[in-house]
Amino acid sequence: MPDLLRRDFTASTPNTKYVGAVTYLPADDDEFPYLATAIDRFSRPLAGRPITDHTRTELVTDALRAATRTPSSPTGAVFHSDHGTQLRFNQSLQHP
Repeated sequence: MPDLLRRDFTASTPNTKYVGAVTYLPADDDEFPYLATAIDRFSRPLAGRPITDHTRTELVTDALRAATRTPSSPTGAVFHSDHGTQLRFNQSLQHP
C-alpha cells in the first residue's frame, strides 16, 4: 500500500490528515477494553475515541466516523495508522 502521507504528519488545514491507534486498557476484572483513537493532525484534538470489548474493524471505523463529524467535511482526508499486531486492520491502513 502506498504511503499517502509520505511520512509527513504535519497538516496546514483541518480535516486533511488523521492519525490513530488501538490500545487496550487494563481493568480490574481481567477484561481488556479496547480504545481506538483518531486525531486531526492540524489542531490535534482527540476527535474519535470509542471503547469496546473487541478489536473488530468497526472499532476503528467508529473512531473515524466520530472524528469526521465536524462542520466542514473531511473530503479527501487521509487516515494513517500503524499496522498493529492485535488489530490487523486489513481493509486499509490509510483511508483517503
